[in-house]
Amino acid sequence: MRQKVLIVDDEISIQHSLSGILSDEGYGISLAASGEEALEKARKDPPDLILLDVWMPGADGIMVLSEIKRLYPQLPVIIISGHGTIETAVKATRMGAFDFIEKPLSIDRVLVSIQNAIEFSRLEEENRLLRKKANRHCTMTGQSAAVAALREQISRAAPTNATVLITGENGTGKELAARMIHLSSRRSTRTMVEVNCAAIPEELIESELFGHEKGAFTGAVEKRRGKFDSANGGTLFLDEIGDMSLRTQAKILRIIQEQVFERVGGSHPVEVDVRIVAATNKDLEKEIELGRFRQDLYYRLNVIPLHVPPLRERLEDIPLLVEEFAAEIASESALGKKKIDPAIYPVLQRYPWPGNIRELKNFIERLIIMTPGQLIGPDDLPLDFIRSRHQPAVESSYLDCATIKEARASFERSYLMRRLEENGWNVSVTAAKIGLERTHLHRKMKALGIKEAGNDGA
Repeated sequence: MRQKVLIVDDEISIQHSLSGILSDEGYGISLAASGEEALEKARKDPPDLILLDVWMPGADGIMVLSEIKRLYPQLPVIIISGHGTIETAVKATRMGAFDFIEKPLSIDRVLVSIQNAIEFSRLEEENRLLRKKANRHCTMTGQSAAVAALREQISRAAPTNATVLITGENGTGKELAARMIHLSSRRSTRTMVEVNCAAIPEELIESELFGHEKGAFTGAVEKRRGKFDSANGGTLFLDEIGDMSLRTQAKILRIIQEQVFERVGGSHPVEVDVRIVAATNKDLEKEIELGRFRQDLYYRLNVIPLHVPPLRERLEDIPLLVEEFAAEIASESALGKKKIDPAIYPVLQRYPWPGNIRELKNFIERLIIMTPGQLIGPDDLPLDFIRSRHQPAVESSYLDCATIKEARASFERSYLMRRLEENGWNVSVTAAKIGLERTHLHRKMKALGIKEAGNDGA
């Protein structure tokens, strides 16, 4: 598809000269002799680039540039002028012009500028789409009370510069919570740099975090910036920080306190402005008792504690998660989108999901790939899953609760969901069988965040 260039100049000779050359180069050409005509053509059929003269009768090029940038902020505009001044060039650039070229025009300069402008515009659009796609995946799906509370905590913590400590089991979405914090912060235009502290060998983690000077150790053939350098002005996400050595913990503590560090093999302090978001699946208070984690670092990190709940504590979110995963998998594969039979959800909600969200996503991907039909229902569930779901689904979660109140709520939720499933989600029948008034059961379901999956028989 040919790129369209709108040439705006009141000199007919310039129009003919540029249109002939650009046509030979494969561009589609549109011409305008005034600012008003240029704006009318741009509104009717926006071009891919505008070559815009400054001095024209009526609306001059600066006025047209201002209006074009208001209507189409991403459309590249190259200013051409026979009466160029530094002041005009600076003003045009500040208003968003890609380039400023003086007459008489150098055709080579014009062609190079057009190519660069269109390529820059293409890359900007590609980046916008990638950011949009990334941001779309940076929301925590779910309507459960636990997820709603976490989203509220993130929205309060994100705009600050406070250090955040995210806890939770493997696969619950701690990295997602960190990204939500970063994207909602004042640092969102800068980078969030991720470091998996458990994946980097002990002898390399300091170099990875702080960088090193040339010759600092065998193999250090050149100076290298570390993660703290790369995250300057942005956010540094330290995942699995509970696996970090005590020596490295001491250096991290200093950076959090002073925002200053030294590269490996270096002697000069490096100042940075970095927000720390850390995450762990370990109980750091127990690690402190065992002498494996510094108490002072824990207090520095735990300014804002966030806990990401396991999937077994938010089973009512499974339908939304499954639909999201199914749509995502369909967009990334050639299988097309398959429909999910709602009858599958009560079955999935009786399984404990020890691998949490990550396990659920992998399971749905397996179902979509291995199910030959376009509708996935209970009969398509693998035999190994059917066998495993008959084991107690959430019994272990009772023992993990901190208080009797939490344990009772966990039990009641799983008990009521089991009974509702057995009775086809008929609230009236279920209430009669378990010895509760129907209105009492409705209130209990609402309090526990259990949403009706069928008719209540009323």
